[in-house]
Order: sequence, then C-alpha cells, then structure tokens
Amino acid sequence: MKIGCQDMILPGNSIKEKFEIAKEIGFEGIEIWGRILLEESEKIDEYKKISEKIGIRISSICAGYRNFLLEGEPENRRKAREDIKRLLEIGSELEVIGLILVPIFGKPQITDLSPYKNAYELEKELLISQLPEIVEKAEETKCCLLLEPLNRYETHFLNKIEQAVEYCEKIKSPYLKIMADFFHMNIEEADISESIEKAGKWISHIHLADSNRILPGMGHTDFESGFKALKKINFENYMILECGVPEPKKENLIKSLEFMKDILKKI
Repeated sequence: MKIGCQDMILPGNSIKEKFEIAKEIGFEGIEIWGRILLEESEKIDEYKKISEKIGIRISSICAGYRNFLLEGEPENRRKAREDIKRLLEIGSELEVIGLILVPIFGKPQITDLSPYKNAYELEKELLISQLPEIVEKAEETKCCLLLEPLNRYETHFLNKIEQAVEYCEKIKSPYLKIMADFFHMNIEEADISESIEKAGKWISHIHLADSNRILPGMGHTDFESGFKALKKINFENYMILECGVPEPKKENLIKSLEFMKDILKKI
C-alpha cells in the first residue's frame, strides 16, 4: 500500500512546489483534480514533466467532468460521457491508476414514473446503459473508471460499497473498479473492514479522511482494522488523503503520514 495526497491540500504556490513538498514529506503519489486538466490542456504536459523530474507518481484523477451521468437532460449526460472519456485519455497519458466517478450528487433529477418504476430504479438502468460506452474507453486507454460511493448527505445514489460492487459484477471489466473512501464508509458501512473484504478485488483505489473529515489520526475512525482488511484482499495501490488539513499544514501532514505508517508496520 502506497500513501499519497491530493495536490489541492498540499502547501505550495505552484505545481512544482507542491510536488517538491509532497516528496519531502514522504508521499508516494499525488492525485489531481480533473477540471484543471480539461480546461487548461497545457497543464497535462507540465504535470507529467514535474512528476518525472521530482520522482513522485501521479496516482489518479479526481472527477472534474462538467456534468453527471444521471442528470435529467440528455445533452448534459452526453457532455458528462464526453468529458469522462477525455479524462480517461488524459489519465492514460499521465499513466494514472484511474479516474474517480460519482454518478450524481444530491437528489434525483430523473422524473419518478411510479408505479411503473421509481426514480432510483430508472437511475440504475440509466447508469448501466451508459457504462459500457465509457468502460470501452477505459479498456482502450488502460485507465480504470473508479466508482465512488458517497454518504447519504451528499448523494441519494450509490452510498455503500456493496452497491458499487453490483455494477462491477454486471459489467465485468478489469477497468471498472471501486474507489472506497474511509470518511464515507465511516458513515454508511456497519463494518468498514467487512465491507472491504466483501468487495475484494473490485477495490482499486482509496481515499483517506478521519471521522471529522480532516487528517487521519485527528478523529476516531478505526484505520487499523480497515488497513488490515486492505492487506487481506492484497490491496497494493494508492491510499490518497482527501481531507481538510489544519495549520501548520506541512507539520500536520507529516504527523498524519507517520500515524498511518505506524499502523502499516503493525498489521
């Protein structure tokens, strides 16, 4: 297991400075926000060169597409698919593990057609109908599409790891996997370690935040049992910090990394 962080939570005034600080702290990977890669294409080459020069890998791309796959308007869904496919191409160029996908935030935007089908049933079918096109691009680019379950306060759809597994098992592609987030799991899963073990091979990426959505070690989440479960399923990819970082940022990032490394030494 490799520990990294998102570039936006790192101190530093430039991409180069952020990567240098990440390297100095001891992180092994950096996750990039996808929107900047779509809107400022020159940044792609800049990220690539800095990553190679400093010697710290770009682990993944976090979302960034303009629209969502479960929006009510067909044109918005089309734009979401196009952005996602473009980000998968960029991900391939940057040699990342994958692109994180959230199907929708908030409440349903699809009309409820009860008693025929309710909005949630329609959304499930709508997602399944769009995934093959996107997964085909993921397979072509060899960049995984990473489904992320969120807690109930951020989305009504896809809250638990087992729900994401359902889509992976239907599509059956090595390039459709799951991104499991400890913050969301702490809210939604009855037992984080059990949920991880049941999902097994489908988990390909991890986000880390404590119970209060700041750095691991600053709340009450049981990371040890979760890390043990990841070890049990032979997880070897990146665990990326996606959380608030109290000041002084650099010192607290170092403390949190040490906290996690101590756990990894014990398990």
